[in-house]
Amino acid sequence: MTSSSAGRLPSADDLLVLLAVGRTGRYSSAAAELDVNHTTISRRIAVLESTLGGRVLTRGSGGWELTELGRRALAAAEAVESVVRGLVTRGDAAESLEGVVRISATDGFSAYIIAPAAARVQRRNPNVAVEIVATTRRASQQRSGLDIEVVVGEPQVHRAQAFRLGDYRLGLYGSRAYFDEHGTPQNLDELSAHPFIYFIDSMLQVDDLDLAPSFTPTMRESVTSTNVFVHVEATRAAAGIGLLPCFMADRHDDLVRILHDAVTVRLTYWLVTRSETLRRPEVAALVEAIRTIVDEQRPALLGLAE
Repeated sequence: MTSSSAGRLPSADDLLVLLAVGRTGRYSSAAAELDVNHTTISRRIAVLESTLGGRVLTRGSGGWELTELGRRALAAAEAVESVVRGLVTRGDAAESLEGVVRISATDGFSAYIIAPAAARVQRRNPNVAVEIVATTRRASQQRSGLDIEVVVGEPQVHRAQAFRLGDYRLGLYGSRAYFDEHGTPQNLDELSAHPFIYFIDSMLQVDDLDLAPSFTPTMRESVTSTNVFVHVEATRAAAGIGLLPCFMADRHDDLVRILHDAVTVRLTYWLVTRSETLRRPEVAALVEAIRTIVDEQRPALLGLAE
C-alpha cells in the first residue's frame, strides 16, 4: 500500500461508485444510475484507487474492466450495498428489491417472454423497473449499459457468463386468404412461385438466422424487415409466405403452417450477463422469472402447443 493510503479505509460511497461502474463498464452509465456527473465518477474512482494503493479498473476494448484488486473491492461493495438495503427493508424481504434492470432481446422474445417476466417481478417488487431493448443482434463484446442480453445462437463472449435458456422453432406460414388465391405449395420446388417474407439479408447480424438460402434459394423477396412482428403481419396480410417463429405465428388462426417435415428450423435462446451483475438480487429475480416463463412456454416455443 502506498504511503498516501496507509491507515485509511475506503469510503462506502467510493465502493458503491465502483459497484456501479463494475456492473455497466461505463462511467456515463454509472453516473446516470447514481444521478451524478461523469467527473464525479472519475474523481471517486481515483480516490478509491489512492486509498487502496492500486488500480481497480483497467480500460478494455469495450469499456472499463475490473482488475484483481477491483474484483476484491467489488465484493466489499456488494456487502455494503446489501447492508444498506437491509436498513430499508420493510416486511417481506422481497420488498427490499429495487433498481433498474436493463435487458435486450429479440422482438418476439421481448414481447412474449421478457414482458410477462418483468411484470411478475415488478408486481412483487414495485421499486424494480425493467427497461427492455428489442433488437436482433449478436451478444455485445462491449459494455453497453445492459445488465442482460438474450441472443439467438451460442454466444462467444469474454468476461461474461452465457446460459442456455431453451430452443424454439421456425416454420413456413401463409395466410388462409393467400393460399386460397395462390394455392398451397406441396413441396420445396413449388416454393419458387411464391414471394418470401423474412429479415433484410444485408442487415441480418445473427448467423443462426441466415437460414433462407438453405431451402428457399429461388424465392423472390416480398416484404423484409429487421422486426419479426412485421414478418408476422405481412404474412397475415397475404404478402407471401413467411418464415416465422412458431410461438408467434401459432397465435393467429388466420395463419397456416406448411411443409412441416421439409422446413423446420430449431434455434436456441441464450442469456448473457456478467457474474457481478447476476449477484444483484433484482437482476437474479428477473433471470429466474424469465427461466420460469420459458419453461411454461416450452410447447409453444417448439410449435407443439395445441
